[in-house]
Amino acid sequence: MAMESLDSGWQDFPAPAKLNLFLHIVGRRSDGYHLLQSVFQLIDLADTVSLRVSEGGEIQHLNPLPGVPAESDLTVRAARLLQKATGCSKGVDIRVEKRLPIGGGVGGGSSDAATVMLALNRLWQLNLTRSKLMELGLSLGADVPFFIFGESAFVEGIGEIMTSVATPDAAFVILHPPVHVPTPQIFSDPDLTRNTVPIRVRHFDSAVTRNDLEYVACKNHPEIRENIMWLSQYADARMTGSGSCVFASFSSPNEANRVIYDLPKNMTGYVARSLSKHPLHEFAE
Repeated sequence: MAMESLDSGWQDFPAPAKLNLFLHIVGRRSDGYHLLQSVFQLIDLADTVSLRVSEGGEIQHLNPLPGVPAESDLTVRAARLLQKATGCSKGVDIRVEKRLPIGGGVGGGSSDAATVMLALNRLWQLNLTRSKLMELGLSLGADVPFFIFGESAFVEGIGEIMTSVATPDAAFVILHPPVHVPTPQIFSDPDLTRNTVPIRVRHFDSAVTRNDLEYVACKNHPEIRENIMWLSQYADARMTGSGSCVFASFSSPNEANRVIYDLPKNMTGYVARSLSKHPLHEFAE
């Protein structure tokens, strides 16, 4: 799934987004962490991570995001984590072409980090198992193990328990309101529902579901509610993750494209298709 870049030695790898088809908060642990249930759906909207292996052991990010020091970038941290865990003496140059909205609840930074780990597992010939990569990735962020898991999943616990699920092929319209939602602010809000009744994985496709974070996010950011209301004219629309992106599912890309055609000029939107597996799934066993 890697593509040779025009520059010698560079290879390009996709870092796909995810949507939370629903997100329920079903309890809270004594340490304050929230217990959740969700279905994470992979989609083909993706960043492109470009890697060039070097022999000197140095890890460099050649186009870091403005205001994000290379040292704290998740892709650099992912490469260093692998280096330290395996004693690998090779290095890598990193470039990222961002298409996924930052702070949109679609997992962009986590997916970039997971793609670095999966790709370097192959390029550095580390041969780490998927479960080992997931274990390492958890230290980078709660969503990183999901992208290494690499299949749409029913997710439980604090996000660490995953069961592969089959989801129907779909096209999604995804809208990106121009707001950044601080996740800790959502989870600490007194209005957040924390006692949704758990559902069983085999019943998720017939259960009545929602995103428990949506009410609080819309209360604090009216632009999210505005986007949900507009998209709801065409299909059931809801927020993904802690926001700010909202989405609706359609049976075909043509249907989704017709909705995007009607999008008001003050809104930003994308069409994406569901993925059954991560494009780099075979890079770990």
